[in-house]
Amino acid sequence: MWYHKPVINKELLQSLPNLKIVASSGVGIDHLDLNLLSSYGVKVSNTPFVVSTDTADLGMALMLASARRLVEGYQMAVSPDTDYFPAHWLGAEVSGATLGIVGMGAIGYKVAERAKAFEMKILYHNRNQRNKEEESAVGAIYCKKIDDLLQQSDFVLLSVNLTPQTHKLIGKRELELMKPTATLINISRGLVVDQDALVEALLNKVIKAAALDVTYPEPLPRDHPLLKLKNVIVTPHIGSATKKTRHLMMENMIESIEAGLTGLPIPNEVF
Repeated sequence: MWYHKPVINKELLQSLPNLKIVASSGVGIDHLDLNLLSSYGVKVSNTPFVVSTDTADLGMALMLASARRLVEGYQMAVSPDTDYFPAHWLGAEVSGATLGIVGMGAIGYKVAERAKAFEMKILYHNRNQRNKEEESAVGAIYCKKIDDLLQQSDFVLLSVNLTPQTHKLIGKRELELMKPTATLINISRGLVVDQDALVEALLNKVIKAAALDVTYPEPLPRDHPLLKLKNVIVTPHIGSATKKTRHLMMENMIESIEAGLTGLPIPNEVF
């Protein structure tokens, strides 16, 4: 499967009685009905580890671009109407700021490693606390309650799988807990955020800005308000979109398929 295609439903499974494995590109498996697949004896694999470096890079890029208003700055610099650069046009500091990472898996941890180089204070919220050695290596502080992280962070970065528990994890209440100077960065799935609540929060200056590599749907309708706000950056779900990583993803999928067809243990099998 690439870009969630083809759609795996009951009709397709019934038409493929010899199907043994579905190899899906990327980390997310929210597009797959694992119970349905299992009922047909079909195994599932994904490619979780090869995407983490590039996705973490993009998370940092979105944070920097939003903080320093790069998109707005570019538009100002190239506009035919620009006669001068205003001295009061300012961005926000990244170095020394507080970054809250929601979801400290492989991607979230790599973001923390990068943020450490910017001398950021790093908070994180996760289902399970990392061990002390891992926390110490990046200087991360565990927040058992997401509310504590939201209230303290200058930047909140979302790096969680989409599950029933994380569906619209960030809604009106959570946004109102954030600082009015805070920025929300989403590199996970669009449905982790209540987009209507986010639009309202941005319009009413409940939070300062948002930088989104994922939305719902993708792409957004061309008249969607998120596409019209100056304090929003939207990119086309390009977390893993580099030549090297996409090649490695395909290699991972082929390895899983070959293992599934020969009865060997499947690399990156999803249970």
